[in-house]
Amino acid sequence: MSHPTSQPTLRGKSLTAALDLRQLPKVLLHEHLDGGLRPATVIELAKDAGYHGLPTTDPVALASWFHRGAQRGSLPEYLEGFVHTIAVMQSSAALERVAFEFIEDMHHDGVVYAEVRFAPVHHMEGGLTQDQVVAAVIRGLEHGQSIYGVRWGLIICAMRHLVDSLEAAELAIRHRDVGVVGFDLAGGEDGYPAKKHVAAFQAIERANFYITIHAGEAHGTESIWQAIQYCGTHRIGHATRLLDDIEILPDGSLRLGNLAQYVLDRRIPLEMCLLSNLHTGACTTLADHPFGIFFRHGFRVCLNTDDRLMSDTSMTQETTLATELFDLDLDDLEKLSINAMKSAFMPFGERSALIATVIKPGFAAARASLSQNLVKF
Repeated sequence: MSHPTSQPTLRGKSLTAALDLRQLPKVLLHEHLDGGLRPATVIELAKDAGYHGLPTTDPVALASWFHRGAQRGSLPEYLEGFVHTIAVMQSSAALERVAFEFIEDMHHDGVVYAEVRFAPVHHMEGGLTQDQVVAAVIRGLEHGQSIYGVRWGLIICAMRHLVDSLEAAELAIRHRDVGVVGFDLAGGEDGYPAKKHVAAFQAIERANFYITIHAGEAHGTESIWQAIQYCGTHRIGHATRLLDDIEILPDGSLRLGNLAQYVLDRRIPLEMCLLSNLHTGACTTLADHPFGIFFRHGFRVCLNTDDRLMSDTSMTQETTLATELFDLDLDDLEKLSINAMKSAFMPFGERSALIATVIKPGFAAARASLSQNLVKF
């Protein structure tokens, strides 16, 4: 009598070869609205706005220009491309279109919930107030959800090098009931410590609202420590330099410093962005990215895109890279989606419902599909 043999667990490249990762339900928590435009949209909006600063008006060439510019190993140089995307996002119509297309792109990328962030202060050159800027983006996101069903949250960014962070925090709080889910501090870390913006974070905390902060990308563990202990962040964007507080022992185990131990113990989510971190010089090679160490040792990490246009990436691409580089299997990918959903700035009941009714069934369907493909007659 023959018995069915158990199916092998596919990992790494074997998994990506056998399964279309685009179909997996994914969750995105770290993407900049002004870093994810479609090249053709940039060109069309530039024409509408009378903006003549683009290096080319050919969509393929423009995409290549953004990608080349972002891949110079420096965060300040990486950020140079935003001059053009921000320049064409100065009207309500442009902002609404970019936000709608973000949701459309998420739908086609298999993303079921996405948080997108931006700094409204950068979009006032056309005469809009910051409240009008936020309202336009929310209209675009709502329109996208009404067609594609992708859930979303909007995060308002203050900039480290500016002095209006309290105003940005108050803006976020004013719009919290119509789609804004949190507050962020972005921009170059070096020379602009987060603790200079404590008043803004205190305002957010007093409002019982949510915080994520870019930290440990271009500066060391001091930046991460300040984000947590001065500013009370609930998540950390990038956090690659947390590895500086970790010693890898000869047997592969870790000796954690006090900061790394605190992040692990308190389950502080780390928003990791593989390709972006390579392009900004936060890691030297993708294989050296600390994501693998963090994930294997129980840190709450999730995958993100950061800037899809600049880094020529998508959630499917980031998921594929992580799967192949760090030998992940389908259970690992499900854990990453659930990690992200648990860490989202969405009400608990809604997070739980998405996990139970969308994410887990989606991965169950993927397992069934894999099993059918692996059956040998």
